[in-house]
Amino acid sequence: MIKKRIIPCLDVKEGRVVKGIQFKGLRDIGDPIDLAKRYNALGADELVFLDISATETGNALMIDVIRQTARELFIPMTIGGGLKSIADISAVLNAGADKVSLNSAALNNPSLINETSEKFGAQCICIAIDAKWEENEQDWYCYTHGGKKKTAVRTLDWIKEVEERGAGELLVTSMDYDGMQQGFDHKLLSLIQQTVSIPVIASGGAGSAEHFAELFVATDVSAGLAASIFHDEDVSIQEVKELCESKGVRMRHV
Repeated sequence: MIKKRIIPCLDVKEGRVVKGIQFKGLRDIGDPIDLAKRYNALGADELVFLDISATETGNALMIDVIRQTARELFIPMTIGGGLKSIADISAVLNAGADKVSLNSAALNNPSLINETSEKFGAQCICIAIDAKWEENEQDWYCYTHGGKKKTAVRTLDWIKEVEERGAGELLVTSMDYDGMQQGFDHKLLSLIQQTVSIPVIASGGAGSAEHFAELFVATDVSAGLAASIFHDEDVSIQEVKELCESKGVRMRHV
């Protein structure tokens, strides 16, 4: 069994880390560089930075933040939000990012996945998917622009396509579970994990260490991602790893 990863997520808006519930009601958490340094010291396996205002407003890339953060980190860092071209992706990788996360740009131009995977390597390309259950259609659909715009793309169709196009990893956020702190969306995540062979990072719903243990026991996803419970120090990364290992889940240790 591949060792599982615990990944804090820093949602950045206008240079500050924020967090909300179901993509709404954002509150200020703090400085992204300070938080990144703290998570590096506390045993996070990776960090994800998502500039949640960039796609909507066209803000400049966080190159200075990325560069400063990269100097402080000894763990991989993924950057997402507002990346629309090979030039954008090259800029953040050159600034110190290890991977990029693409959502809206990939849906708008799927061939970008092929092009970037070929140029930078599949291991650098993570496709972020904001998935929401639509009762009328009885299926999950992809959303863009920070969860504000519904697309006509079915989630399970899209994950198959992005794998075929060369993506190396998926970051799947269940919008229905996001910020609710009642556990991960096992049904959606299990379906996705059974459909593709590339690693899946689960996001949306973590409220306790037990939720991570339940996730790894119930599904075969590669990693669990969370924001609020780590930002608010409701639970530590070490507590999560120790509980998961007590349930027989092999964890990565940095």
